[in-house]
This record gives sequence, C-alpha cells and structure tokens, in this order.
Amino acid sequence: MSRSERKWDHIRFALEDRQNRSTVFDDIQFIHQSLPNIHVSDVRLNDVIGELSLSSPIFINAMTGGGGEKTYQINKQLAIAAKHTGVAMAVGSQMSAIKDKRERYTYEIVRKENPNGIVIANLGSEATIENAKLAIGMIGANALQIHLNVIQELTMPEGDRDFTDSLNRIERISRGVDVPIIVKEVGFGMSRETVESLFSAGAAFVDVGGSGGTNFAEIENKRRKQSLPFFNNWGIPTPISILEAASVSNGIPIIGSGGFSSSLDIAKGLAIGASAIGLAGFFLQILVEEGLDVLVEEIKNLHMELTMIMTALGAKSISDLKKAPIIISGKTYHWLTQRGIDTKQYSNRKMK
Repeated sequence: MSRSERKWDHIRFALEDRQNRSTVFDDIQFIHQSLPNIHVSDVRLNDVIGELSLSSPIFINAMTGGGGEKTYQINKQLAIAAKHTGVAMAVGSQMSAIKDKRERYTYEIVRKENPNGIVIANLGSEATIENAKLAIGMIGANALQIHLNVIQELTMPEGDRDFTDSLNRIERISRGVDVPIIVKEVGFGMSRETVESLFSAGAAFVDVGGSGGTNFAEIENKRRKQSLPFFNNWGIPTPISILEAASVSNGIPIIGSGGFSSSLDIAKGLAIGASAIGLAGFFLQILVEEGLDVLVEEIKNLHMELTMIMTALGAKSISDLKKAPIIISGKTYHWLTQRGIDTKQYSNRKMK
C-alpha cells in the first residue's frame, strides 16, 4: 500500500470512529462565582504563548495531507475555516511530500488560502534537520510539530519498530531551525517525565495529545490481519495529561488536545493548565458531514460560548481563566493523588 493510500485510510477510519470521549472531563468542575464583576465585552480570547501570538486559544490540529486530491480538498477547506475564524492550523505529517514532491500541493494550499494566519508544520520524530527545514519552508510555517506516535506505529502493519534516539533528534531539530518546536502526542498522552525530557531537549511547547479523541490504535487495528487489542484502551486521558504536564512546566506553554468537543471542555482544559486547545477529529467530522459553512459557524459558536463561560467565572483573559478555582474528583483525583500532585492548589486559588 502506498503512503498516499494509507493517508486516506486514516481519514476514512477516523470518520468512522466516533470519538470515544474521555469521561474524566467530568472530573473537573468550576466553582460558581455569583459576583464575577465583569462585562461580556471585557473578555479577550487572544493570548501570546511563547513566540506565537494567537487570536484564539482554539486551533485546528494536525489531520491530513499527502493523500492526493481528497486530502488537498480537506486541507483547503480547513485553511479557509481558519482564515475566517482567526484560528491557527496545523497540517498532518509532511513526510509523504518530502518523499514524493507530487504530494506537496496538498499541504501548500494551506498557506495559499491563509497567507497571514498561524500555520504549523508537522513531521514525525524520525525526521532530520533537513526534513524539518523542508517542511517549514513548504508552507511558510510559524512553528513545527514533531509528533510522537509509538503506539500507532507499533499497531500499524507497516509501522516503525525502532524508536531509539528520538529525543536526540528532537534536540538537534530544535537547535537547527528558526521556528519554535511543538512536540505532540497523537492520542496516548504524555507523562510528566516525558514532558520534563522534552523541555530539556529544547521543545518550546508540548501538545499532550491525550486519550479520549480519535483512537489511532483502533484505526490501525482495523488495518491489521491480527489485531493488537491491548493498545485500544492504552494511554493517559487528556485532562490528566495536562495536569501532569502542568506540574513540571515551570511556565512553559502546554497545548491540550484529545477528545475536546465542547466549549466547556475547552474552558476546563485551559483552567487546568493548557494555553491552547487543539481539535482535529471533531472539526473533521463537521466539515465532511455538514460542510465548510457549518464548520465556520461552529468555531464562531465555540468562541461565543467560551466568552460566556469566562464571563460567568469573572475571567477577562486566558491567564485569568487559569486561576479560576476548580474541584477535581473521580479518576483524575485518584490518579493525581497516586502521583503526588496536590489538587488543593486548584480548589483554593483566586483570580484577584
């Protein structure tokens, strides 16, 4: 099977795979504020995280490219949606276009449709500095995602089996390119130990990519003759992974992704430590089933609803939202307690 055919397989199976949303989002609850003392117009969704100036904490996360005309059309429409709503956008892995120049147009369309937006390149951890420079130049990228997908590769019939030296390659790339590096998981989450290692290697951001969204183990298992079912429920749920990362970030921005499907989920992700929230499968489903106009309207609605939630909490900015008091219960509380992370720091904090 060609790389292009495999790319479309991933999209097709992702659309069939209704997101298995992690119920641990329900473990996070805001403490109601009866006197928020702000007006809706006071709320600002823009923020500066690291070297990136974002008009919204929501962005279109890495999905596709390199799969011929079908993925070209998807990336084109996603880029149009990003332009009309002011959100950033990441493309899917560009290795297919590096190995086959005929696939480059499926990625280049993103910058053509959104010449002034924040666009993020994407490669796997097997990439070299030369690969990274090609990927960045291909779309005029403002940042580069390097994705970690060990479980997907192990489950993939034709996937990689050698994961040695990944951290050293990430460090070499971070020193060898002129844009910030975002290291991203693809649906299995990051532990605090992984996050510490990545920051030490020069990552400017981590995208925890927790479990609860598109399940790439399940997708690859559908492509196998003999399934590896033990990987289908593997990983760290997204809210837990954000909290793990926040416990060691020391102010370095964290991106949350994996299973976000509502403005309340997004608000919770930001409140527990993320600086931005990426959505992929949720947006893809809307685009393919309902069209571009509905996707644009959905992103605008998410912005409106997030503004309402922040108003109710008295949070004028994303920085304020990160100080909103919350109660952590259930599986998340149990996990954090076992890992020695004190949840009282979240329930007793104040915005003012």
